[in-house]
Amino acid sequence: MASRNYSAFSKILSYQLLIILVITAGFGFAGGWQQALSSALGGMAAFVPNLYFALRIVKSSGQPARKMVNSFYAGESGKLLLTAALFIMIFRVPNIEILPLLVGYITALSVFWFALLMR
Repeated sequence: MASRNYSAFSKILSYQLLIILVITAGFGFAGGWQQALSSALGGMAAFVPNLYFALRIVKSSGQPARKMVNSFYAGESGKLLLTAALFIMIFRVPNIEILPLLVGYITALSVFWFALLMR
């Protein structure tokens, strides 16, 4: 079971990195380095918390159900707090551009929707 969870998480995280790179490159070519940076930071604000959550879930795999559920809730809470903290740090970056930031964030999150459709 742990290897299947790891495989699913690694695929989703890999696709997230790929879409972040594609969107960042697109903004870089179309709008310059500032838009590329904003897009990359938005993507990382989605990717890093998801990585944290995935590591928590994989680590708890094979434990009793109650511990797995507790780990799930703790991972989700940590993910939300980490996302908030990352956005607070991102908004301190000078000259951040909101549209590329949100596009990077939303496209990285959209990987989950497409993963559900592909299953």
